[in-house]
Amino acid sequence: MRGKIPAGIAIALAFMVPAAPAMAQSASPGLDQNCQTVERKTFKDIRELFTFDLDTANVGQLRLLTAQLLHYANTEALPTLPDVIQERLGGTSDDLRAWLKNDAQKVWTIDLRIKVGQTMTGAGTNVKEAAQKTLDAEGVEPYLAYLNEGLYAARAVDCASQPTPTPTTQPTPTASATSTVAPTAATSTSPVAAGGDGGGLPVTGADTATVAGIGGALLLVGGASFVIARRRRSRFVA
Repeated sequence: MRGKIPAGIAIALAFMVPAAPAMAQSASPGLDQNCQTVERKTFKDIRELFTFDLDTANVGQLRLLTAQLLHYANTEALPTLPDVIQERLGGTSDDLRAWLKNDAQKVWTIDLRIKVGQTMTGAGTNVKEAAQKTLDAEGVEPYLAYLNEGLYAARAVDCASQPTPTPTTQPTPTASATSTVAPTAATSTSPVAAGGDGGGLPVTGADTATVAGIGGALLLVGGASFVIARRRRSRFVA
């Protein structure tokens, strides 16, 4: 026959049993994958929950035990056990009893092995070596010992071996890009007289034409004066 206790009520009852306070005990802090101090995740040995004879247990006991298993499976983020339990809670009490007797701890053991393997992703050398040794050993005891203690011990060694980050130094400020630049001497655009030391300005353009005109006039006047003077001298001699 099907159990008359709904799954939600069974889960609520799971917190009323003596096994729940044991989980409330906080473990000592440990290091996470980023070497930051965090609260350790403690994995429960669910074999401690099987405190009665499953063959003679009533429906309420079966569902209460199943709810406890679901609580720890969700708290520890086990990969497959939560879904399997939800499925079993929807079946008959006989199916649930048979699963608790034969398969519950097998599924849980497989999940623990998967959790051990997941810790190797992106881990340091010591964590990888410790996890591999645990997987080689097989069994619930090695898995729980590694997940609760060995993982954090190996991680502490890996974190201690990491080099201390060097503080970044600020660059020394350089001279301002807007510093004043000494002006260069302006090149004079005034022409300098060629070959002269007196610095006089050469005569060019319209001034040259004027001087040439005056020179020509003086030549004409001089020539005329020479002719007149010669005629006078000729008359005087005659």
